[in-house]
Amino acid sequence: MQKATYKQTYVLGISFISALGGYLFGFDFAVISGALPFLRKQFELSAAWEGFLTGSLALGCIVGCLFAGRIGERYGRRPGLMMAASIFAVSSIAIALSSALPVFVAMRFMAGIGVGMASMLCPMYIAEVSPAEVRGRNVAINQLTVVIGILITNLVNYYLADKGVNAWRWMFGLGAIPSLVFLFGVIWLPESPRWLIKAGQMEKARLILNKIGSAEFAGQTKSDIVKSLSGATHVNLRAVFDKSVRPAVVIGIVLAIFQQLCGINVVFNYTSTIFQSVGANLDHQLFETVVIGLVNLIFTLLAMWLVDRLGRRPLMLIGAIGLAVLYLILAFLLQTHAATILISVAVMAAISIYALSLAPVTWVLISEIFPNRIRGAASMVAIVSLWGAYFVLVFTFPILAKYLGTYGPFYLYAAICLLGFFFIKARVNETKGQTLEELEENLFSH
Repeated sequence: MQKATYKQTYVLGISFISALGGYLFGFDFAVISGALPFLRKQFELSAAWEGFLTGSLALGCIVGCLFAGRIGERYGRRPGLMMAASIFAVSSIAIALSSALPVFVAMRFMAGIGVGMASMLCPMYIAEVSPAEVRGRNVAINQLTVVIGILITNLVNYYLADKGVNAWRWMFGLGAIPSLVFLFGVIWLPESPRWLIKAGQMEKARLILNKIGSAEFAGQTKSDIVKSLSGATHVNLRAVFDKSVRPAVVIGIVLAIFQQLCGINVVFNYTSTIFQSVGANLDHQLFETVVIGLVNLIFTLLAMWLVDRLGRRPLMLIGAIGLAVLYLILAFLLQTHAATILISVAVMAAISIYALSLAPVTWVLISEIFPNRIRGAASMVAIVSLWGAYFVLVFTFPILAKYLGTYGPFYLYAAICLLGFFFIKARVNETKGQTLEELEENLFSH
């Protein structure tokens, strides 16, 4: 009997195209950091409004995840990705043309809907088309495109910073370009074979599996999927929290919340605020965002190499304890008004640890620990939790910084990271090298 093999170039190609949705996340994630100095003047922002304006993206992401869950389950992953790209393109232009704060916030909320849909559907799609031995790397491609989006956006922001008071309009408006590239790429993608089988479209699923791998690979994968879906019924939230799958769902939710409340996205979104607090000028603030983007990219590439070699659990443990220690150092440096170069080194070290661990690996785990029959709904619950935590984080930071000083919140984030370390050590098992169906059997057959 011939060995089941897969076509590496084809799988990598469709993974990269799907992961372009991550670029939209990276763009909107980074653009606010460069635009905030201009928006503060444009709209005369208070601390609360600054937090709400930044966090309005997350509120839209929550709605986007809810839409994506329904659309992805009913119509397929591909139509959902196309809708996400279209929404983002329209909202980018609308934000750039905003003339009042309520309009800006409403349009940023709309952009969040597109980002939320993509953040849920892209990792899910990649996990469902990837063979087990490269699934971790391929899902991490989504995080790679996120950090590429962050880096390129930071570079553009740095270039546009001296273009006058309306520089922020160009920063946001340029988001229409990657969203249209993503839209045209998705048109070329095949539908997820797992979704097709779940929808009863066996012949279409067989054809796509034959494109992904050999006849042996297609036959074995199809058989495993059918077996995992046997007895599956309509999925609702009650099914997601059923006793038999509740442990995995709880782990997914906690990891999603932890990835945000660990605090690193404060560094991404409020770079200018952090460095302004130690006397850095606008040019230096925006330069730091570029360096952050570069460090983020380098260590994400390293994570892609390690995630299927070292494994998910060790990387998560390294990330949690590493951030806890680095936040204590960063808080002390900010509190004592240490030299800017020391603060910059501490920030870059924190970014590197996060990019190596919690950033990509959380998405990998969310995409693979749920059973086939509830994956869409369970992923929706986990990622809604993630965006809810992101809103809490970015909304509260300006307020906490106002009353505790810029350094104060980092002591809190260090404590959260320590708690995350103990949770991962106690509850998260290794998942590398197993098919989605093998994981389901191993995790839920007891």
